[in-house]
Amino acid sequence: MATQHLDAAADRELSELVACTLNETNLKTQRERWIILGESFGTGRFETADGLRLTFKDHPAVVAELQALVAVENECCSWAAWTVERGEDGAPAMAARSQGEGIATLHGMFTSEATPWKNS
Repeated sequence: MATQHLDAAADRELSELVACTLNETNLKTQRERWIILGESFGTGRFETADGLRLTFKDHPAVVAELQALVAVENECCSWAAWTVERGEDGAPAMAARSQGEGIATLHGMFTSEATPWKNS
């Protein structure tokens, strides 16, 4: 019985850790920036074993906006590691990596009708 109690407590703690700390206004702004970037330059969305990868057309404005968006994500969603990378083709990409419940959370992101990425 004690083990179940500890497991439930650990699950609650992890659930609390896998959350965004942005307030409603800032969350809306961040989401809108991702959507605009994706609509203009997004090329793919890939679920990975440890998270998510979004790919973009190679354009100077993309890297600057990705770096700004990733900086916010690393602060508000620190349960994942957010980076800007270059793919094999040299095009920019955003990679988000996590563990445990964080992976499933990342897999659920950028999937709504309002986001331009499609699972590739």
